[in-house]
Amino acid sequence: MAFMLKKLLISYIALICVYGLVCLYTLFWLFRRPLKEYSFEKVREESSFSDIPDVKNDFAFLLHMVDQYDQLYSKRFGVFLSEVSENKLRQISLNHEWTFEKLKQHISRNAQDKQELYLFMLSGIPDAVFELTDLEVLRLELIPEAKIPAKISQMTALQELHLCHCPAKVEQTAFSFLRDNLKCLHVKFTDVAEIPPWVYLLKNLRELHLVGNLNSENNKMIGLDSLRELRHLKLLYVKSNLTKIPSNITDVAPHLTKLIIHNDGTKVVVLNSLKKMMNVAELELNNCELERIPHAIFSLTNLQELDLKLNSIRTIEEVISFQHLKRLTCLKLWHNKIVSIPQSISQVKNLESLYLAHNKLESLPVGLFLLQKLRHLDVSSNCISMVPIEICNLQNLQHLHFAGNKVDILPNTLFKCIKLRTLCLGQNCIASLPEKIGNLVQLTHLELKGNCLDRLPSQIIQCRLLKKSGLVVEDHLFDALPSEVKEALNQDTSGPFANGM
Repeated sequence: MAFMLKKLLISYIALICVYGLVCLYTLFWLFRRPLKEYSFEKVREESSFSDIPDVKNDFAFLLHMVDQYDQLYSKRFGVFLSEVSENKLRQISLNHEWTFEKLKQHISRNAQDKQELYLFMLSGIPDAVFELTDLEVLRLELIPEAKIPAKISQMTALQELHLCHCPAKVEQTAFSFLRDNLKCLHVKFTDVAEIPPWVYLLKNLRELHLVGNLNSENNKMIGLDSLRELRHLKLLYVKSNLTKIPSNITDVAPHLTKLIIHNDGTKVVVLNSLKKMMNVAELELNNCELERIPHAIFSLTNLQELDLKLNSIRTIEEVISFQHLKRLTCLKLWHNKIVSIPQSISQVKNLESLYLAHNKLESLPVGLFLLQKLRHLDVSSNCISMVPIEICNLQNLQHLHFAGNKVDILPNTLFKCIKLRTLCLGQNCIASLPEKIGNLVQLTHLELKGNCLDRLPSQIIQCRLLKKSGLVVEDHLFDALPSEVKEALNQDTSGPFANGM
């Protein structure tokens, strides 16, 4: 047994020595000799892929071992590592998930009754999209790798494209198609650099909607690219945080007929460039922290509609200057801080629509009721305590909004405006509705909810076009009406008359 133990001990010591030598060699190899670098140079030369990455260290060693076993395997594995290959696999997976039938199920009708497809947070654009030849509106949101191929030329009905945080790339043939056919483009971005450069070259574009930050250090006011090439642009919508009208917008000023700026509460201090927009017919400057009506507006002789919603305008003494704008028919000064209207408003004789809702008005001047062409008057949500008797002078008035005020008595002269179709008097202090309401034979909408009424006059039956759907009152007031009045109001005008009976 001693002999056997001696032999085993010698063998054990020998194994320990071998193990120690291996460990020492491994440490020396790790710290003194670098792992062999493995390169795909040959694979790049022998294949069509030019973006196969080089790898080092442990992964390189494994690939080296595979290469020693079979070079074909290493090349196949190298191709698999290629970004091109990865993109192809991703596209194949996307096409498999989003088939033509599935895309058709996602098509809907938008507010303009156009066929619209909305794609959100996909890895790319499915190929089947370009087979939807009847599609009119394509909306892409949060698709960072979006690429528009030449196959888009099959979409002959496409006229509107939305790119929401989606810096899409286009092939040359695809760009030619978009340049000649696209009419409306919506781009939403975080920084102006995200706007694809090809946007500025769409020469047949009619409408451009830009939503994002245009006031950063890097953008130079809509960047280095210019809108000058957009010679057919008619509508420009900008929702941003501008401090002045960007100079590049004036590049298209001679062509624009409608300019809309929604400024998210940032004060616009420079508006002189507006003078160059001589052909603008509709102008909206919303939420720009304006304190007065900008003087530059009075140079726009072709202006027909002006909207200064959500500003900080307190006085409108400059309104007399609007008399020089002979084509101005619609003036919107709602959601401001206006406390009074000057008598000089009577000089703006061509006004047809006047919006003064959500201000701080306590009364209306007599001059307002000299606007003979006025058809739409909105003074709701103010502090007006009475409807002036001069309102009868507005013989062309069709829509009157007086809701949300402090009116307690309605003058009989109001019911001489026999062309009234809409009369909104809700949320006031009205105690009774005069019987002369029956004079308004063209009335289709009557709002009285939120007053102090205890009954409705039966003469309301004489408003032959007024139906229950257009009568906004408390339920108990409607229920208290005579049965024949309720029956007349419940009658469907599209019933017997629609069939010629």
